[in-house]
Amino acid sequence: MTQLLAAWQPRVLSVLRIMAALLFMEHGLMKLFAFPLAQPGVPSPLPTILVVAAVIEVVGGALLALGLFTRIAAFICSGQMAVAYFTAHMPNGFWPGGNGGDAAVLFCFIFLYLAFAGPGVWSVDAARGRG
Repeated sequence: MTQLLAAWQPRVLSVLRIMAALLFMEHGLMKLFAFPLAQPGVPSPLPTILVVAAVIEVVGGALLALGLFTRIAAFICSGQMAVAYFTAHMPNGFWPGGNGGDAAVLFCFIFLYLAFAGPGVWSVDAARGRG
């Protein structure tokens, strides 16, 4: 069983990267274009800081979904989520489950892991020999 799981590890890493990236990208699209729906609690027009965050989410999410420049994109996205947590969520209380920051914390640590682990085998980086 251990050998089977180990053999699938690079592929499952790719699936984690792709799914996290698509969900992350969705947050940016919701801020910028209200697509697929408007993000609750986001003011209109967007303040500059949220425009920058949304662009990082869309562009970073797209790069991560493709597995292109994965390590640097993941590092930047991880940092953005850390900043988002401490500036937008932590002022509303310490615990992520109570301040609405649980997604920010989870994205932060998934992307930090990807910055170290790389993209997995199903990626543009791997195809280019840069995985």
